[in-house]
Amino acid sequence: MKLRIVYDNEAKGGLESDWGFSCLIEAEKKILFDTGASGEILSHNMQWLGIRKEDIEIIALSHEHWDHIGGLDAVLHQNVAVYIPSSFSMGTKKRIEESAAEVLEVSGPADIVSGVHTTGELGIGIKEQSLVLETKGSEGVIVLTGCAHPGLETILEAAKVFGELYGVIGGFHGFDKLELLKELKMIVPCHCTVRKEEIMRMYQEKAVWCGAGEIIEI
Repeated sequence: MKLRIVYDNEAKGGLESDWGFSCLIEAEKKILFDTGASGEILSHNMQWLGIRKEDIEIIALSHEHWDHIGGLDAVLHQNVAVYIPSSFSMGTKKRIEESAAEVLEVSGPADIVSGVHTTGELGIGIKEQSLVLETKGSEGVIVLTGCAHPGLETILEAAKVFGELYGVIGGFHGFDKLELLKELKMIVPCHCTVRKEEIMRMYQEKAVWCGAGEIIEI
């Protein structure tokens, strides 16, 4: 399975950086997790990476904040299925239904395709889903987060139903219990991670830089 960071606060090469997050998962199907803040920037980065929106078979949205769904209109098409937390507003649901083949509302943990699962909707205030990805060789699972608003520790605990934790990728928001990451073998802090630099220093041997254009094989 291959992950390509499409949208992030940092970028390399000819890609544009911006506040937001998007990641393409190349598994049994091509799954776009979140769409960044700007459709223009998302489209630019996709074109640079050779990703056609028509090739995206599933879109999974972590939560309804603009920096994760702002680029949605640039990737919606009539053959795509969209997984959203059930707490999404009626207005957003209706907008997606008008352009997508299917809208699936997520509440509890579920399978999306072989090797890719959703934690289900977590959190009390800002509700959010994260994805759980199985590694090659069954080394464990990697958690892919949007902003981790429910608390990264809560998300990691929920992901354990799918297997032993191997790593975590995405936005960690204000997560500060950094010692909880010591058992993981891969740590990729992205987007809104407040203590990103500290995490990169603390876990130099297993922390991976995150930015648009980065490719991660799992």
